[in-house]
Amino acid sequence: MATTKWSIDPTHSEIGFKVKHMMFTNVSGKFGTYDATVTTEGDNFENADIQFSADIASIDTANADRDGHLRSGDFFDVENHPKLTFKSSTFKKIDDGDYEITGDLNIKGVSKTVKFPVEFSGIMTDPWGNTKVGLNIEGKINRKDWGLNWNSALETGGVLVGEEVKLNIEIQLAKQA
Repeated sequence: MATTKWSIDPTHSEIGFKVKHMMFTNVSGKFGTYDATVTTEGDNFENADIQFSADIASIDTANADRDGHLRSGDFFDVENHPKLTFKSSTFKKIDDGDYEITGDLNIKGVSKTVKFPVEFSGIMTDPWGNTKVGLNIEGKINRKDWGLNWNSALETGGVLVGEEVKLNIEIQLAKQA
């Protein structure tokens, strides 16, 4: 069977995350500039090869000061590590709409293997004749595993920034001709 290439549709995708602030509210953010290459056998996504990268400089939490701090050496160190990357090792079908992706996530020069559930929304043809696929990936990582260690103690106890980062990634892929 022939291989099929898919590319990310950035106008219908979002690479989002949430982290606790002061231990009781969530601050949301996203990456505005990213790219993905997906290769499948025909239209079968089981065992798909997925490679993804995001430009750290495009981080957006709706607060310019916070975004600048996240780009600094205290967090992502964008000058020395301008991208985060992910390369899948497996993309396994669990049932009709559920998959599991495993691969290496590289942030700030540190690579760790991660595993996330994937909701596969199916294959559809849009009104212009383009073949599309929808994927939703949710998961959690501990930012300290990638050397994102900065924090500040609160006078009332606890810390300013939570360690757990919740990922919410909505991806629409377009089949390439």
